Amino acid sequence: MAQELVIDVYFDLICPWCLIGKRHLDRALAALAQIDPEVAVDVLWHSVQLLPDLPVQGRDFTEFYIQRKGSAQAVREGQERVKQAAVGAGAVVDFSRMARMPNTLQAHQLLAFASARQTTHQHAQLLERLLAAHFSRGEDLGERATLLVIAQDFDLPMAELNHWLESGMGKPMPLEVPGVPFFVFNHRVSLSGAQPPELLLSGMRQALEAPLALHA
Repeated sequence: MAQELVIDVYFDLICPWCLIGKRHLDRALAALAQIDPEVAVDVLWHSVQLLPDLPVQGRDFTEFYIQRKGSAQAVREGQERVKQAAVGAGAVVDFSRMARMPNTLQAHQLLAFASARQTTHQHAQLLERLLAAHFSRGEDLGERATLLVIAQDFDLPMAELNHWLESGMGKPMPLEVPGVPFFVFNHRVSLSGAQPPELLLSGMRQALEAPLALHA
C-alpha cells in the first residue's frame, strides 16, 4: 500500500524566506518522487499574517525596512543576503520593484476563498502568482484591485469574492509557530526556516519511517 505524506506549510506572502523555502520544498519533493514514486503527497498551505498591524494601505517599503533594521546600510546588507539565497534556490526577488510593504490580509482571504473552488494544482498556481506579484512584478498585494485582477485570471467568481473580502471571511488564524516558513511532515517531524532541500527531504523520510514525533 502506498504511503501518505501530509506536509503542512505555514507561510506569509511577503516573507522572502517563505518563497525560498517553497523552492527548496519543490526540489525536495522532486527528489522524493525519484526515490519513492509511490508516496502520495498532500501539501497544505496555512496562512500566517506576519504584520497584521500594518495599515490597510501598507507602508512605503524602504521606510518600513529602515525603521525595522535601523539603517539603510543594514537594509542593503539584509537584502543582499536574501538575493544570494534566492538565486541559489532559483527564486526571483526584485527589491527594486517593491514600492509598498503591503498588508496581506485580503491576499490570504483570497487564498482561503479559492481553496474550496480550485483543484490542488490550480491553488498552487494561484499561490505562485501571488508570490510573483510581490517579489518580481512590483504589484501591491494590499490593493483589492490587484487581487481582483489576479482572481479574474483564475476564473474565480467576482461577486462572491467581493462579498467574502468585505465580510472578513477567510482571515488567517493566530498560529503558534516559531516563525515562517515552518514545515510539518505527517505531524511527526517539524522544521523551521528556509531549510535546504536535502534537510527537507531528510525530514520527509523520517516522517515516513518514524512512529514518534521528532523536532528539528
